[in-house]
Formats: sequence, structure tokens, C-alpha cells
Amino acid sequence: MQNIKLFVELTRLNKPIGFMLLFWPCIWGLSISYNFDLTLYKFFFYGILFLLGAIFMRSAGCIVNDIVDKNIDKKVERTKNRPIASKKVSIKIALIYIVVLCGLAFLVLINFNNFTILMALFSMPFAFTYPLMKRYTYWPQLFLGITFNYGLILAWISINNQISLIPIIFYIGAIFWTLGYDTIYGYQDIKDDEIIGVKSTSIKFKKNPKKFILLCYLIFLFSLVLTGLLMNFKSPYYFVLVATSIILIPYQLSNLNINNPKNCLLKFKSNNLLGLIVLINILIGKISII
Repeated sequence: MQNIKLFVELTRLNKPIGFMLLFWPCIWGLSISYNFDLTLYKFFFYGILFLLGAIFMRSAGCIVNDIVDKNIDKKVERTKNRPIASKKVSIKIALIYIVVLCGLAFLVLINFNNFTILMALFSMPFAFTYPLMKRYTYWPQLFLGITFNYGLILAWISINNQISLIPIIFYIGAIFWTLGYDTIYGYQDIKDDEIIGVKSTSIKFKKNPKKFILLCYLIFLFSLVLTGLLMNFKSPYYFVLVATSIILIPYQLSNLNINNPKNCLLKFKSNNLLGLIVLINILIGKISII
């Protein structure tokens, strides 16, 4: 039981917000690309595959992150008790977990077409080098956004077997969504990070964080509008965008307190609800053109 508990802590399976934020772009991409005039079996089957893939890859990514950051994590109050940093799990065991999780993810991946498999393998270097970025640039959240939202592209390709302008626009917008919410998330550790010398957008924009986060979210919302126009979605889609805007901007930014870690975590977690609202909005848009 103790080993299972440590595995759950190591992979953050007890914190589903992480793999859900990886999953939402996947299901968004699947939803905008899928022809709902056909049977729903393939949609749900692929949706389950992308959810499993998100869980496996996010879990593997967490372990890679903890291996790379083990010396940093020891010095940060929020992370000092993580299994690797506290030496409850050895590097050898952690590497075995990574291999197993990546193997499971590959078993999920081979259910898709060859182009999807190729593009997924192409993204691997981004996924496993992200933890290093905080040492060299103030923009590690940008690399996280590139990695975390890549499933949107893969989901589109899994249905259409080709790439087009629509998922690219949506993908770019989603990257800015991640830039915004992960900047909020980063303020939980900003005091320790500044002492250690770790870089982030949270530190870079600490003097005026709300303007930067607002800009990121507005770009994301603009990408949703452009996606709707290119998909020929009708007016109901844009009405729901108002609800998206209300949750995304006023709620997250109106009383954001970057000096209060609990406040930052609460705002960050609200993005899970946002992911669901965007999905519902896409489905409404798809129904409006059937």
C-alpha cells in the first residue's frame, strides 16, 4: 500500500487537474474535427484514448520533472516532501515507472493513424525538456503551453489525417491560455523561486501580472472567435463565449492575490471548469451547423 501511495504522489494522480488540463485541448480538437452525422462510437472511443494518453503522459512528465528538479524541490516549501526530493522513491524506480507509463501511452497511440503517431513522436522532445527551461528562460510556461496543448493538433489529425489552419489557430490560442493559468500557478512558489534563481513568467511579470494574464486570455478568446468563424458556427456558439469570458477574466483576475498561494491555486483550478465550458460551447457550435 505504501508503494501505491508513493506512486500516486509521484504521478500526481491525486491531483487530476493536471491531466485534465492536458485532456481538454485533446477533446476540443476531437470535437471540432468530428463529423457528428456519423456514429458516435469513434468519437467516444478516441475520447477515452486521449484521456488515457493524457493520464499516462502527464504522469510520466511529472516523474521526469521531479527527477530533474530534485535538488530544487528540496528548497521549495510546497515541493520539499515530494517522493524523489525526500528520497522516498529512488531514481532507479522512478525511471522504471517512466518506461512503463510511456509504454502504456504508446499502446494508446498505435490505435491512431500513422500521421498522428508520427506527429505525437515528434512532440516527445518538447514534453521531456520542459522541466529544464526554468533554468534558462523566463518563459518556461510558453514551452508548457506548446506541450500541453499539442493534443489539440493530434486530435484533429486523428480524424482528418491532415493539418489545416483551424486547429493551428485554436492551438496558438490555447498556448496563451496555458501561459495565463500557469503564470497564476507559479505565484505559489515565487518567493522560493526568486531565492533559488528559478525563472518563470510569474517572476518576469510580477510587477503587473494582471495585464499580462489578461492579454493571454484575450488572445485565447480571440482564437475561439476565429475558430467559430472558420467553422461557420452559428450565433449560439458566440452567446456561450460570453459565459466563457465571465469565468475566464473577471473571476480569475478581479481579486487575484499573487501573495496568497491558496488564492492563486483556487484561480488556477477554475480552468478545469473553463475547459468543460469550452467543450460544451464547441458542441453547441457543431450542433448549430448540422
